[in-house]
Amino acid sequence: MKFTHATLPQRVVFAAGESPAAVAAEVEALGGSKVMLIASDREKELADPIAKEIPVVLRHEEVVMHVPVEVAARALRAAADAGADVLVSVGGGSTTGLAKAVALTTGLPIVAVPTTYAGSEATNVWGLTEGETKTTGVDDKVLPASVVYDAGLLTSLPGEMTVASGLNAMAHCVDSMWGPRADPIDRALAQEGIRALATGLPAVADDSTGVEGIEQTLYGAYLAAVAFASAGSGMHHKICHVLGGMFNLPHAQTHAVVLPYVLAFNAPHAPEAESRIAQAFGSQKAGAGLATLRSALDAPRALRDYGMPEDGIAKALGSIMKAIPDNNPAPVTDENLTALLKAAWAGDPIN
Repeated sequence: MKFTHATLPQRVVFAAGESPAAVAAEVEALGGSKVMLIASDREKELADPIAKEIPVVLRHEEVVMHVPVEVAARALRAAADAGADVLVSVGGGSTTGLAKAVALTTGLPIVAVPTTYAGSEATNVWGLTEGETKTTGVDDKVLPASVVYDAGLLTSLPGEMTVASGLNAMAHCVDSMWGPRADPIDRALAQEGIRALATGLPAVADDSTGVEGIEQTLYGAYLAAVAFASAGSGMHHKICHVLGGMFNLPHAQTHAVVLPYVLAFNAPHAPEAESRIAQAFGSQKAGAGLATLRSALDAPRALRDYGMPEDGIAKALGSIMKAIPDNNPAPVTDENLTALLKAAWAGDPIN
């Protein structure tokens, strides 16, 4: 056993129904007196109670999927003009991503309050999109100083978004089994993350307001993100980042569609990872366990359903091939990657 593992420094607070007080405590601990509160107008009702408890100097509502560079630039100017010393983000991955874009340049600390299961709040990964190209990178400046998980903020999350977002978290776990820096600690965290998500997601699907199911899913999503931050972005995420940026596809749904195809592609070449994933699902095979969960959740099935053109497969192929890590478990060729993308585009059954 020979590896190097880095654990990222971050405070994590689980506080169901208590996010206003919990966020206020985190802002105070950071010495913040001028908060830039980033939350889209869709999240206004969730952000308002938090805003009342913290010293807000600016509320910023322009949140756009995949964080276009021009949107990030406007947020950066707004933060500077307001003299903000702390960023508080209330929302999903796009909201957290915008806060990270501001922090990347300013170094301002972030208190992240997730309202989906995106997991971005627990990573030091940033992403910006210019034109059709999404660029991602790693920088400790963008790692939120604190995360406040309040299950009460997710009771109104639409069912379809819950499923897609939860499967996006599942993709973090699966990629963490064989990412470019994956180690035994990452695999242990990812295995427990899969178990928690496989337990929590069906519970939330049955009762979207059930705090216990939401907390189990949040717990799984957090473990998934921590594992992913250490293991790095593997084949699955490279595919989804290229497709998302190139065709403006919805982030979570794209991950939910692509995941079973990448798992089927890599699992035969990674027996230890396959065994861990299967155990976490309580299944004989990893793919079968994921398929059972997806069936129970009525998961997203095809990229074409979300606006990807069929000719986009050939257009994206070269960019994806360049991005996939050299240590991917299965050898990747133009031919087998094209076949994978065609199957995911059409939603073909997995053999």
